[in-house]
Amino acid sequence: MKTFEQSDILKKLPTQFFATLVGKVNKVIAQGHDVINLGQGNPDQPTPEHIVKSMQEAVTNPLHHKYSQFRGQPFLKEAIVTYYEREYGVKLDPEKQVAILFGGKAGLVEVPQCLLNEGDIALVPDPGYPDYWSGVELAKAKMELMPLRAENRFLPNYDELDPAILDQAKLMFLNYPNNPTGAVATKEFFEETVQLANKHNLCVVHDFAYGAIGFDGKKPISFLEIDGAIDTGIEIYTLSKTYNMAGWRVGFAVGNESVIEAINLLQDHMYVSLFGAVQEAAATALLSSQNCVDELVQKYESRRNTFIYELNKIGWKVEAPPGSFFAWLPVPDGYTSVSFSDYLLEKAHVVVAPGIGFGEHGEGYVRVGLLTDEDRLVEAVSRIKELQIF
Repeated sequence: MKTFEQSDILKKLPTQFFATLVGKVNKVIAQGHDVINLGQGNPDQPTPEHIVKSMQEAVTNPLHHKYSQFRGQPFLKEAIVTYYEREYGVKLDPEKQVAILFGGKAGLVEVPQCLLNEGDIALVPDPGYPDYWSGVELAKAKMELMPLRAENRFLPNYDELDPAILDQAKLMFLNYPNNPTGAVATKEFFEETVQLANKHNLCVVHDFAYGAIGFDGKKPISFLEIDGAIDTGIEIYTLSKTYNMAGWRVGFAVGNESVIEAINLLQDHMYVSLFGAVQEAAATALLSSQNCVDELVQKYESRRNTFIYELNKIGWKVEAPPGSFFAWLPVPDGYTSVSFSDYLLEKAHVVVAPGIGFGEHGEGYVRVGLLTDEDRLVEAVSRIKELQIF
């Protein structure tokens, strides 16, 4: 069959590091081993029943069988506005400051294409979510990395960034609670971010995917809660993690009017908005009782506490993450993140994600997802103990 050459843009996209990991895992599973997969970020609980029921009923509405409004249904935008005022005290204009997204990932990849020209600079956290890189590459822009280090609680240290780079940069990605480290941001850090953004005319894109998942009685704060933040950028939220709706592909961006308009304009040329029934279910999730969210966070916190306790008990000295559903664990001496991950897969049949897959400063760590039952987490630690590494 004739083969047509891919475009230069596709050729330059970053390699999907975790596709390689999946291949390794599938090979071990094919050999008949019982594999405990802690390397993924896919929520393991079902979508709450009241949200599913809302969807089921909405599917029968013939109005949803037609093209949706290009920029989303007004009822979903109103639900988002209500949600943000209720949860964070942030007031938004539903028409000018809300964009409906096909999942948070879509928005994160779209924003660089909306705001950057060829050669422009985007500041990206390292380690960080790899799809930030994809969006920057699709825009033919350039990345400058912001190291996230344990000694600074995995927050970027703005003082170490080159002022000349800051003056040239147009866009900055942040993500708290953080993937992969589980770190959370402080109000003081976000205030410093607003000051930096104003000084250097930066647009801040805060990836708030894990916004609902904070532990020890502390609720993660929204970037938009900070005075002046809404002028300096946007926040991207997804229902994937908060409501176990990863497969539903629904999220939204809120904040600066000009950025929201740019996202809407790009999407006008690409989509005809989300299926209306999905939008109805999303509105139900945002407006209904949040008891299901509280219960989910309690489940993740219980898993975190059990897992971290068991790891420290076998001599693997690790700290409990304050947010997200990930744990960021230091690799023992003598291993790289990849060699240690390979060793755990081969010898213990436990999957963890190598830190190098999230960037250069991810080396020396592995990421674990708290996305399986506690007994499986305990069994994973038991298998690691038998290797007598610690």
